[in-house]
Amino acid sequence: MQITLAAVGRIKAGPEKDLFDHYIARLRWPFTLREVEEKKKLPPAQLKAREAELLLGVIPENAFLIALDERGREYGSIDFAQKLEGWIDQHGGNIAFAIGGADGHGDALKARANALWSLGKATWPHMLVRALIAEQLFRAHAIQTNHPYHRE
Repeated sequence: MQITLAAVGRIKAGPEKDLFDHYIARLRWPFTLREVEEKKKLPPAQLKAREAELLLGVIPENAFLIALDERGREYGSIDFAQKLEGWIDQHGGNIAFAIGGADGHGDALKARANALWSLGKATWPHMLVRALIAEQLFRAHAIQTNHPYHRE
């Protein structure tokens, strides 16, 4: 089992990183964060395409890819835990999540994605999304193992 989070931008020291680190430290699954960044100033369409290329370059080839996207499916925590367990079982436990840049994912990444996941209708800061994913992964593990962290 391996979980990879590929994200545009580099998280800096601060409360978002502290929260992310807190949940990742509690997670019992192997986890890798891969951050990418395009330094060149590019027009939005070219930047999205380039960020997609960079993200695809750090996502394991055989991973089941879930792209964070506002048009994706919303899951409650229990539904997400069940879905994640199914993805792990069906795809050998190699799961990757992708967080795009400010303008979203490029077409190449969306075409490669096996699923689109939305965290709801609200817009979240990209650095905070890392912490939200880490918390939901920890919560999914708690649900799957009947850990008291998740209460219904």
